[in-house]
Amino acid sequence: MSAASREASAREVFLVFLKLGLTSFGGPIAHLGYYRRELVERRGWVDEAQYAQLIALCQFLPGPASSQMGFSLGLIRAGWVGAIAGAIAFILPSALLLFAFAAALPAVDGPVGGAAIHGLKLVALAVVAHGVLGMRASLCPDPVRMSIATVSAFVVLVTGPTWVQLLVVAAGGVAGLVACREVRPVEVGAVTLGFGPRVGWLLLGVFAVALAVLPLAAGSGGYWAVADAFYRAGSLVFGGGHVVLPLLEDAVVAPGWVPRDEFVAGYGAAQAIPGPVFAVSAFLGARLPGDEGGASGALVALVMIFLPGYLLVSGVLPLWRAVAARPAAARAIAGVNAAVVGLLGAALYDPLWSSAVRGPVDVAIAIAGFTLLAAWRLSALWVVAWCVVASVIVAWP
Repeated sequence: MSAASREASAREVFLVFLKLGLTSFGGPIAHLGYYRRELVERRGWVDEAQYAQLIALCQFLPGPASSQMGFSLGLIRAGWVGAIAGAIAFILPSALLLFAFAAALPAVDGPVGGAAIHGLKLVALAVVAHGVLGMRASLCPDPVRMSIATVSAFVVLVTGPTWVQLLVVAAGGVAGLVACREVRPVEVGAVTLGFGPRVGWLLLGVFAVALAVLPLAAGSGGYWAVADAFYRAGSLVFGGGHVVLPLLEDAVVAPGWVPRDEFVAGYGAAQAIPGPVFAVSAFLGARLPGDEGGASGALVALVMIFLPGYLLVSGVLPLWRAVAARPAAARAIAGVNAAVVGLLGAALYDPLWSSAVRGPVDVAIAIAGFTLLAAWRLSALWVVAWCVVASVIVAWP
């Protein structure tokens, strides 16, 4: 492809993903449906078989699956410039909206404003409960994986530190390797890229070095600590966008950077807008204390939470056929995914339930929001409207 045609393709990628970033409501699973309609059916960037292979890869890796999927499609269409253009275009609308919400948060005062913020906490509770239910059905379809999820949730709730969460995920992989004998590897074909396995291994090396070095640099504080916290959260998310919740809580609430109430409200606000859930990092980065907050904090948090997922998916793409063919890899990732369901189930109680529910009325509002999603299959926008309006009516002087 000539330089001119590649530049034209990168421009096309940017415009298509900007449209998707402005209109893709509904979370990661819905995003994959938008991608398929726009990029497979309408534009033919990849065929159905290649699209299914990319989904399998992005589900296999840690990171934000729908954003990694978009990055991969941009990479295949227009090389590295296309991948970066597509990533920026898809993330930008939601990041700007959440940054604006962070800037406006101090102005939200009084009983009505406080009730609206509380309603966003109930949104987060309803949406994550629905996510746990869906993930349980797809990732824990048998007694073995359901048991892995249950034990994982129990261990995290009883203990809680970050290192325990990491241990639980690792133990889930070992349990899956040993016990998930019925899981079979997927068959994948070739995907055309402009680079080969050598570049893939280099990118995976960059990912690993950053994961090892950033905690050392974080000791000096400042933006290094912010970069480490968000890079680590983005590196360890298996199973979808909602799973980042407990990792981000540990990253920003545990050290006292962001109050728990603000954290849950920001996560609820992220359900009301299009684009990736990981864009909540822009809200959290903007709310950091001192010089590390504001626009610079939002930018650092946003870049660092997405970076590991992009490094991983671009590094594994040229290696994927060999990895996916190994039965051991399929069994281990099945166990990891089951453990992740347990982690998200634990997060459903702490911080979501413990922060959002103050009495029976809150339980009723959250259950009604959950019903809108699970039974009526409405957009999360309806859940936001219901929870916020109901909370304001209840608190009305």
